[in-house]
Amino acid sequence: MLRLEKRPNPSKFWLYATPVVAVVMTMIVGGMLFAFMGKNPVEVIRTIFWDPMFGEFAFYLRGQLLVKAGPLILIAIGLSLGFRAGIWNIGAEGQYIMGAICGAAVGLAVYPTESRLIYPAMVIAGALGGWAWGMIPAILKTRFNTNEILVSLMLVYVAQTILAKASTGFLKNPEGMGFPGSRNFSSYPAAANPELVAGTGIHWGVVAAFAVAIVGWVLLSRHIIGFQIKLSGQAPRAARFHGVNPSRLVVLCMGISGALAGLAGLFEVTGPAGQITIDFNVGYGFTAIIVAFLGRLNPIGIVFAGILMALTYVGGEMAATNLGLPAAAIQVFQGMLLFFLLGVDVLTNFRIRTAILGVK
Repeated sequence: MLRLEKRPNPSKFWLYATPVVAVVMTMIVGGMLFAFMGKNPVEVIRTIFWDPMFGEFAFYLRGQLLVKAGPLILIAIGLSLGFRAGIWNIGAEGQYIMGAICGAAVGLAVYPTESRLIYPAMVIAGALGGWAWGMIPAILKTRFNTNEILVSLMLVYVAQTILAKASTGFLKNPEGMGFPGSRNFSSYPAAANPELVAGTGIHWGVVAAFAVAIVGWVLLSRHIIGFQIKLSGQAPRAARFHGVNPSRLVVLCMGISGALAGLAGLFEVTGPAGQITIDFNVGYGFTAIIVAFLGRLNPIGIVFAGILMALTYVGGEMAATNLGLPAAAIQVFQGMLLFFLLGVDVLTNFRIRTAILGVK
């Protein structure tokens, strides 16, 4: 008979081994799933994890890995600050959408004006859009003690409704022959997010993601705010005795995570996506939750976790194209990663003990 026994202190071994074990278990069980679907599991796993890095088109695909990882890293770092403090922002997808809408609206409002100030203004508007959307659950929590999980999650559906209205209404391309969607930013240089390295797709969003990772690491490891965030998550009573204001921390963490999600949306809509459409959001805000925990809520770990998750996107698209694998199977595969991560993570704080039946 098995039972869980609370560890006196978290296991450092399992703290770092959990992501590795979760990835290995995902590969094994995912391989069984692919075999059940009639696919060669070794070939599918190789296509997902090996070919994008070392295959025939590796140079181009490595750039695409960074392009896919950029928004995940940006959003996950913002979420990790709140998660460390015990503040659960589950609505980054909505903040991502609102950042894209607000940033795009600024650029389209002055079309076809050409100025170097337009794109910086769009970046600021994108960050403010995400920040404002994150402030709604923050203010409701600090003023009325609402649950930030439910409020931030419900706001995702509100943002999706606004996105649909923007695509078919106030941001719709007047020259689009009646089709939903905004103007394409690739044809508006002043508002476009250009490719920085030819043939890779790498844009300013990738640069911002790595810059934010460095700033996030410094903030958590060298700044008093980082100390307060970690203290609030580990020992809330001690944090209050230390003078940490819980309401101020909620507003700070929700604001930062919202702003970073908004930036991710802005870089995506002016870069790879190219325009506001009804289906612009592809789940980055939710996937970033997996990335944050896979990276152990550490900015540097999140960078590697973001690249790993990007592998499942790029490699999954290759598997769908080359091997006829359904897109839903890749989504299940990604979900397995979070499932095993959370399951194995139990061993960080608990150890498994055996007990003889009938003996207490």
